[in-house]
Amino acid sequence: MDRSINFYNGILGMEIVERKTSPRGSQLVFLRFPETNCDLELCSFPDSGNIEVPEDLVHLAFQVEDLEWCMTKLEEEGVPITEGPIEAENGTRFIFTEDPDKYEIELMQYSKK
Repeated sequence: MDRSINFYNGILGMEIVERKTSPRGSQLVFLRFPETNCDLELCSFPDSGNIEVPEDLVHLAFQVEDLEWCMTKLEEEGVPITEGPIEAENGTRFIFTEDPDKYEIELMQYSKK
C-alpha cells in the first residue's frame, strides 16, 4: 500500500483525502488531484496476496496539463514509460506507465487546438 500511496501522491501529485480501516480490516486510502472532485480509492485487503490483471483488460487514465513535465517526473523517479509518447490524429498526446502494483496508467494531454 505504501508504494502505491507514494506513486499516486508523491509522483503523480494526488492529495490524500482520507485514510481508514474498514470493519473487515481492509486498509482504504482516498486520493484526489488538486481542484478536482474525482477520487481514487486504494484498497489493501488482509491476506489478499498479489493479483495479476490481464493486459489491456483495465487501466486508469488521467488527463494532465503538461505531459512533458509528467514524463520528466516519471524519469526522475525511476518509473519507466512503457509506451509512448503517442500523438493521436486530433493532437492529443499520451503515454503509458505502471503503478507499483503493475496496473497500467495512461497519462494524456488533450490538444489545445
